[in-house]
Amino acid sequence: MTLPNWAIDELKRMPEYFPSIKDRMEAVIRFSQLNIDNGTGGPFAAGVFERDTGKLVVIGVNRVLPTCCSSAHAEIMALSLAQKKLGTYDLGGPELPAYQLVVNWLPCVMCYGAVIWSGIRSLAVAGSGPELEDITGFDEGPHHPEWAAELRKRGIEVIDDVLREKACRVFHNFAEQNSLVYNSRQGKPE
Repeated sequence: MTLPNWAIDELKRMPEYFPSIKDRMEAVIRFSQLNIDNGTGGPFAAGVFERDTGKLVVIGVNRVLPTCCSSAHAEIMALSLAQKKLGTYDLGGPELPAYQLVVNWLPCVMCYGAVIWSGIRSLAVAGSGPELEDITGFDEGPHHPEWAAELRKRGIEVIDDVLREKACRVFHNFAEQNSLVYNSRQGKPE
């Protein structure tokens, strides 16, 4: 699992630190739009940063279609690449800084599980409401009604509603292009 060439090039040009949560989300949302513009995946991006310093580890983008892999969501890509780069499966391990995952919307049910398993200490999302599914038609799965409380119970800080409108503009751009919404079985139960 690798990032597209444009993303690798963009990461090389990015600053080392993103001091504010808005700066981090701005970068993630930009990658989500670039992923659509370059035809390299869906309208999703996620970044792993050191929570307290804002040091960038990696930004991943959705790669489901190009990799023919249903689990190649932006969060999985970002977490996997960060773990590989840092040489650990546990981003919450001893003597490591607290890591934050920044995502351009609430993770789907698969990625929600990956958030718990990854060891990150903070999750920041652009939004958590129905907008993503309403705008794009993606099926994000059945979220636990107390999803944020469940993360907090496991020591994961939750920050919601960071640049919501800007994230939604990317989803509208995706929908206006009549791009493929790659729900399994195209969303049909049988």
